[in-house]
Amino acid sequence: MQRERPALRFGLILAAALALAGCTSDREAGADYEGGGFGNATMNNTLMMSGERNIAISLTKKFAADVQNTVNFAFNSAALDGQAQDILRRQADWIKQFPEVRFRVYGHTDLVGSDAYNKALGLRRAQAVVAFLTAQGISRARLEAVVSFGKTQPLVYTQAPNEQNRRTVTEVSGLMARSPQLLNGKYAEVIFREYVSGATQIPTNQVSNQNSAGVGMSGSGN
Repeated sequence: MQRERPALRFGLILAAALALAGCTSDREAGADYEGGGFGNATMNNTLMMSGERNIAISLTKKFAADVQNTVNFAFNSAALDGQAQDILRRQADWIKQFPEVRFRVYGHTDLVGSDAYNKALGLRRAQAVVAFLTAQGISRARLEAVVSFGKTQPLVYTQAPNEQNRRTVTEVSGLMARSPQLLNGKYAEVIFREYVSGATQIPTNQVSNQNSAGVGMSGSGN
């Protein structure tokens, strides 16, 4: 029998990941361009050669579809309000389901103020998110870096203060170094873990009733 080609296997795995991502709900303009570029050119080339970058992109889309990947901040603040903390708790719950995956937090600001000040403010916001996720039990080793874009990537281009621009974005950046090879069948196990764990469990008493009914039926028939 002809062996299945690795490229075909990877295509099937990636297609499964994208299918699980599904259709996202209505999101603000520019949300699909939130990607941080997955690092510098050297790292980008390495991820492309290994196929890890495609996996990071597909999981980033799934993450954004399952939970809100963005939190917003008050003007000139890096403090996390109650709504931001609720979002980050949901992010942490999702992250815990994928222990093989690394994440990165990108900080942004609105267009008010100098470039240098906003870059520092964006970094403080990203650091605040990382600190909160770490407090929820996420290993700091999995939050590999925090990056600040300052005011260089606004969602809404306005010189006035704008809450949508004052944000952090959490994204998948790659897989942990100890993760198995991508084409040895283990990656599909990671992708479908959430599906399996989310299956509805039949209550014990219902199972007992079904078994009793089955015994009675088998005893009365020919």
